Order: sequence, then structure tokens, then C-alpha cells
Amino acid sequence: MPSIVIYFSRAGENYVNGEIKKLKKGNTQIAAEIIQKAAGSDIFRVEPLVKYSEDYSQCVEEAKSDLQRNARPELEAYPDNIGQYDTIYLAYPNYWGTMPMPMFTLLEKLDLANKTVFPLCTHEGSGMGRSEQDIKRLCPDTAQSSD
Repeated sequence: MPSIVIYFSRAGENYVNGEIKKLKKGNTQIAAEIIQKAAGSDIFRVEPLVKYSEDYSQCVEEAKSDLQRNARPELEAYPDNIGQYDTIYLAYPNYWGTMPMPMFTLLEKLDLANKTVFPLCTHEGSGMGRSEQDIKRLCPDTAQSSD
């Protein structure tokens, strides 16, 4: 069963174990690469045309603004031939209780009907938020699993 890990991640300043640390590689990217290796999946990084700031506080405000405006940031690219995959692993950090808005852009563009979607949300204690409900709303014809 062909699979792909689709992820959004951000390096720079991140909140890690209660403090701000500068990371060369974002936490979600690390998790996505672990899944890719374990599942033998292809991998695709979601990249908005306009990047979030590497400064943690500024990024938080940018993400909040995107959510409040219900923004759909343009992406640099989309995965090729999504139809060839049966299983989609979606990995993203929790931004204001859901996925970063570039993930909304992606999910509205892709046809994931009849695919199995496994969401993975990295966070520092806030959990999945409403991201699972948002994925179901954006991709109603998928089988989702949080197992």
C-alpha cells in the first residue's frame, strides 16, 4: 500500500520543554522523517510562499493573524500524483488549536477521497486541538485514524 508523509514544519525559534530554543530542524520534520523511515513512505514538505518568521513571538502572531483571517497562504508546490497513494500521514504542529493555515490550503486543493489519513500533531502539551475535526471537514471522504 503506497503511502506518503505530508508535513509542515518550521525551524528557528521553537517552544521546547518550557523554553524557547533555536532549532536547525523543526520538531514536526523530525517526526515526519521517523514516520517516513518506519513506513517506507514517500515524503513531501509543505512550504508556503511567504515563510513564517524564525522569531518565535513573531511567528505566533503571524499564525494567529492567518487563523483570524481564515487565510489560505499560497504554497510553493503540491505533491505530484496524490492518486497513487492509499495512505496519507499528515504531520503538523499545533498552531492556535489546529493546523497551520498552509495545511488548510493543501487539503482544500488535494483530492483525498477514499484515502486513509493518519494525522500527527506535534505540540508542547496542547494536544491535537480541533485539527482532527478540521481534517474531517476539509476531507469528508477519507477514512481517518488517530491510532
